[in-house]
Amino acid sequence: MDRTCLAVGTGAAAVKLHYADTFVLPLPPGHRFPMEKYARLRERLAASGRFTPGDLRIPAAADDDQIGRAHVGTYLRQVCEGTLDRQAMRRIGFPWSPAMVERSRRSAGATIAACRCALEDGVSANLAGGTHHAHRDFGAGFCVFNDAAIAARQMQAEAGIGQVAIIDCDVHQGDGTAAILAGDRSVFTFSLHGAHNFPFDKQQSDLDLELADGVGDDHYLEVLAYGLDQVFARCVPELVIYLAGADPYADDRLGRLSLSIEGLQARDRLVLGRCADEGVPVALAMAGGYGRDIGHTVEIHANTVLTAAGFARRS
Repeated sequence: MDRTCLAVGTGAAAVKLHYADTFVLPLPPGHRFPMEKYARLRERLAASGRFTPGDLRIPAAADDDQIGRAHVGTYLRQVCEGTLDRQAMRRIGFPWSPAMVERSRRSAGATIAACRCALEDGVSANLAGGTHHAHRDFGAGFCVFNDAAIAARQMQAEAGIGQVAIIDCDVHQGDGTAAILAGDRSVFTFSLHGAHNFPFDKQQSDLDLELADGVGDDHYLEVLAYGLDQVFARCVPELVIYLAGADPYADDRLGRLSLSIEGLQARDRLVLGRCADEGVPVALAMAGGYGRDIGHTVEIHANTVLTAAGFARRS
């Protein structure tokens, strides 16, 4: 396995972007999950002039041992063999196929790869991921394997990382992440989410901050700043995994908040700037985004990655 993350170009900020959109998860016509956003995001970033072809990388698939750090063997086996029952697949929200399994493995592998490169370059990104509704023994909400939980524990095992913080700014609570990592003091979980949005049975993160429907930029950023103060007062992470959901956007079909595109850029600058001030590397995952105009979702995700590029270490 290639684990190198060497800087490209003299004096240039090196940011590695890991993508799995070439592993297509086949969906029936009319399915509401915006699968096309991932390829469009990669294409937009490739055309930005900020990244070299070598910065865009296809990740290795997460293997059974890696996935097993967050999920029970029975669930992993049933996913891979296609033996989950109809109710379990309905809860996930995707039809089963071998391609679904491969895509899910690759997406988890991309967050592992982003973590490795973040330790070298200061920041790196999975251009998908953020599958935070996957629990130890079941999937839900378009999430099969919990990439953040898998990657956090994998980096502790292979890189000797002590404490990891997961900063989850998707509009939906990271319930699966909270449940998997409950009682694990080596991973601090922070979720900033809508109080009245999915999942309706919330789990307990180390820090949960809930927002009323309709919250806009100013209040959101005030609450986030408070939350970041709490994170760094209560833990000393050696790595942050940042779930940068596009779904707090005002025109998101599933969001129920009222952030502008500019407000979401300010969110990213706040999170990434605070991590930089603390000297902590950051691996990003895109998480949710269901804009009525998919172009807005792609723009928000692209802004996140381009903002992150400004925080990379320079060779």
